[in-house]
Amino acid sequence: MTSNQPLLTPYRMGDLDLPNRIVMAPLTRMRAQSHDHVPTTLQAEYYAQRASAGLIIAEATAISPEGFGWADTPGLWTEEQVYGWRRVTDAVHAAGGRIIAQLWHTGAISHPELLDGAEPVSASDVDPGQISVTRTGRKPTVTPRALTKQEIQGTVADFARAARNAMGAGFDGVQILANYLYLISQFLNATTNLRKDEYGGSLENRSRFLFQVVESVLAEVDAQQVGVKISPMHEGSAFQANEETLPVTEYAIRKLSTYNLSHLLLMGNTTDFSGTPLEKLADDGMFQHFRPLYKGTLIANVKMDRDRGNRLVAEGLADLVAFGRPYIANPDLVQRFAENAPLAEVDWETVYASGPHGYSDYPAYQSSENNHRS
Repeated sequence: MTSNQPLLTPYRMGDLDLPNRIVMAPLTRMRAQSHDHVPTTLQAEYYAQRASAGLIIAEATAISPEGFGWADTPGLWTEEQVYGWRRVTDAVHAAGGRIIAQLWHTGAISHPELLDGAEPVSASDVDPGQISVTRTGRKPTVTPRALTKQEIQGTVADFARAARNAMGAGFDGVQILANYLYLISQFLNATTNLRKDEYGGSLENRSRFLFQVVESVLAEVDAQQVGVKISPMHEGSAFQANEETLPVTEYAIRKLSTYNLSHLLLMGNTTDFSGTPLEKLADDGMFQHFRPLYKGTLIANVKMDRDRGNRLVAEGLADLVAFGRPYIANPDLVQRFAENAPLAEVDWETVYASGPHGYSDYPAYQSSENNHRS
């Protein structure tokens, strides 16, 4: 199928040849087994349906029991979980796709109910003022316990083990989740990191945990198979943007640029940046600002549609474009973009649910040409 759409042109990302520049963004869907966090055959079917994407970034996956913090999401710390993920990666590869794992520690966003009664951990004992998704519903976060320096090193090792497990499970690479509300962000954020040791205070100190994680993962996985998801956020409460939010992200991204990584995934604004220190980063401003700071492959994400994605690639503001919500109801998103076909609507009642309904039962698009074939 020939096309003049930049999104439909091939691209070399790290050591992967991608047939197009359309990325399936990581989407938490709560379909893993709740008792052992093992991915299911249903998840293998769901991801295989979406294998025409240039790249699939699998849903956020906890690196350890302590890092687990969202009901019915998968893990990467047991043999059973690795075996479950192997079913997924085998199914995606059999369908011609490429898939990488996203490594996740929720930190203070977890809840005692998800941790057998234990306190969540974070950089400091600051309640982030967010919502935890527990097995019995959504609940306010609690005040976490600050990690000791020894525990920080143990957590760094947990990231490395999860990366090793991901490659053993057949993933084509890994992505370190370093943004949004989770543990690495809790270290980067001056509001949630009040530490007085070498992990707190300056930009360099607040970034130290991130780079120890990156280097521990790079000791297990080739740099051309490792990416990072990071961006400045304005999410309210403890994650409301402050004067340190942009400088620490700039520092981190400049330094990440020196590691010859597979990619950097940069989220656009998910909330209104008006009147905040991030105001100039609204809409395309995020990609205009950070594109010069990062020398490798840049993946743009948030509020993307076909036209915007094509334009960002054409303008050189992104190399690849990640689509989240469109991939929920459109397993054949690449074909729909190629044919400029209408997109199916998401059934929001089934996004965070169980079973195949609203998950693996969205039909592929049938063009009139297909309908008339005998």
